[in-house]
Amino acid sequence: MKKIKFLAILYLAGLLLLPRLVLSQDVSAQGPAPFTGARATLGSYKALYVVNSSDDKRVKAALRNIRNALNDPRLKGKLEVELIVFGDGVEIYRNGSPYRTALEGLKEKGVILAQCENTLNERGIRKSELYPFISFVPSGNGEIIIRQHQGWAIVYP
Repeated sequence: MKKIKFLAILYLAGLLLLPRLVLSQDVSAQGPAPFTGARATLGSYKALYVVNSSDDKRVKAALRNIRNALNDPRLKGKLEVELIVFGDGVEIYRNGSPYRTALEGLKEKGVILAQCENTLNERGIRKSELYPFISFVPSGNGEIIIRQHQGWAIVYP
């Protein structure tokens, strides 16, 4: 507090060029305002989640991350999400995978569930071997490139 009063005296005497100081408060006692996270000031947000692994921990993390984003109160009603799957990730969308219920829940919330057709062609997998609610794109990498240039956040859980 003594340093602030001294600086204020110098300022008032015209010997120190500083912005006007608030003399009635002890600045050292005020901490920074508590951090509450970024504010969602835009009208809409878009996120592409990328999965190219069938590792159960990674798949569950991706699905959980998507649910968490959809439930973030700052993004409610403002978020468009796509889950692009390619490579080993194709197992997520296969009939009989343990993720059907979770995927259907995301689909009901408007999440686009997309599968790379290159992966299907390279592995000899028919579209009929995947859940019927899956959409298709020519290539997973192409989808990432296009979405990124459209301003989508690209998330690799």
